[in-house]
Amino acid sequence: MEVSTLPCLLLVSAALALCCAAAARPDSATSNLDAATMAAQELDRVASLPGAPSYSYAFKHYSGYVTTDERLGKALFYWFFEAMEKPDDKPLVLWLNGENFVGERWFGQAQELGPFLVKKDVPELELNPCQLAVPGLSSGCWIFVHEHVLRNRSTGRQFHGWFQRFPQHKMKEFYIAGESYAGHYIPQLANLIVDENKKASRENYINFKGILIGNAYMDGDTDLQGIVDSSWHHAIISDTLYATYLRPCNFSAEVLSRECEVALGQFNVLHDLIDIYSLYAPNCERGYPDFNTSFSPQIGPTTSRFDLLRIPMGYDPCTQTYATEYLNREDVQRALHANTTGVSYPYSLCRDSINVLWHDSDKTVLPIVKKLAQEGLRIWIFSGDTDGRIPTTSTRYTLKKLGLPIKEDWSPWFTHKQVGGWSVVYDGLTFVTVRGAGHMVPTSRPEQALQLFEHFLANRNLPSKPF
Repeated sequence: MEVSTLPCLLLVSAALALCCAAAARPDSATSNLDAATMAAQELDRVASLPGAPSYSYAFKHYSGYVTTDERLGKALFYWFFEAMEKPDDKPLVLWLNGENFVGERWFGQAQELGPFLVKKDVPELELNPCQLAVPGLSSGCWIFVHEHVLRNRSTGRQFHGWFQRFPQHKMKEFYIAGESYAGHYIPQLANLIVDENKKASRENYINFKGILIGNAYMDGDTDLQGIVDSSWHHAIISDTLYATYLRPCNFSAEVLSRECEVALGQFNVLHDLIDIYSLYAPNCERGYPDFNTSFSPQIGPTTSRFDLLRIPMGYDPCTQTYATEYLNREDVQRALHANTTGVSYPYSLCRDSINVLWHDSDKTVLPIVKKLAQEGLRIWIFSGDTDGRIPTTSTRYTLKKLGLPIKEDWSPWFTHKQVGGWSVVYDGLTFVTVRGAGHMVPTSRPEQALQLFEHFLANRNLPSKPF
């Protein structure tokens, strides 16, 4: 990973993780907490983390469970990071990773943009270079919620449980950000918060301001069509195979035709040869880790569009193995106050078995996105332009489908002297491309990702001239 000034973030496996870019000080909001709340926070504080560098403890972090339904035994697992300075001046940002079929993942922390990265070939940690570049994690406070929880329609109400544990952050400006299949989760959760806020008491009100989504899966029709078109434009598929898609594939259908499914099966075989998440990056020679599942296409009459999206996740899939080894260490789980029930199976970054229990995925979230734009919510969509999984082509098709008027047309933005990408400002939504970035933009272009975060939070356009 390049040394950069990217804000340091974290994703947790079981349910809820928060990363706040501000450390507690004697004169901060924590001084107003009651003894019981302070004691609960202290019980969750991570005193030391096995394999972490000793100089990493310039910031505090907390990890544990927040009960959301005692009767049903439901709880959210979180990992919450505080940064080094100015704790009361930072916004709060919820970060969501994607994938619609996997269960447990620490993808953001261990492999993408967390404060700790897992070392190559050693189940230990190293400090993310961004920690050294930006003392204090200046961009904001970051929250990460595990994606499976977001399939539960009561998640918005359950989310208040974390604020009860850390009430000093409740009135901060709150944003939701993420990537990939979070293009579904984010608008859905945002819509729930907007609606609940209209009738909420002051105690339950969330100071919600906007959403930021990268390489977002938002619409089944346009996203699948964009994947096929982009693959042809990038010379991945032949004219013959491309023509096969154009004849039998109706991506608007609830169930795709068998002929279309067979064509998509041929298409998916090509993904074994390259990293579909970053078309011009080298593939991992060690291969993909075993997630207790098969990534081969399921061809048959019951196959849906979502079954055809099961492609191995990862900008650098080799790091998934390192992270899995580290998080299966018993001393690590004890330090994080995790796995308190002693489950019999090992931790996995992805667990496909959740698929059999989940059948309520919406085909599109575009009506929700349009509603949120009309509500005046700040909405930014960004896209790494070398991603083949949810390519820029797909996102452009999707945004065109929204039919929003253009306020500022297609123009470059800059990172120092170089073009960082292009942007277009619609009435109610801003779209930004990130030049040379794959599916996980913070991994492949961390400096540009930081610019994006900072300008989004400040509600400022990206630099239109070299600097």
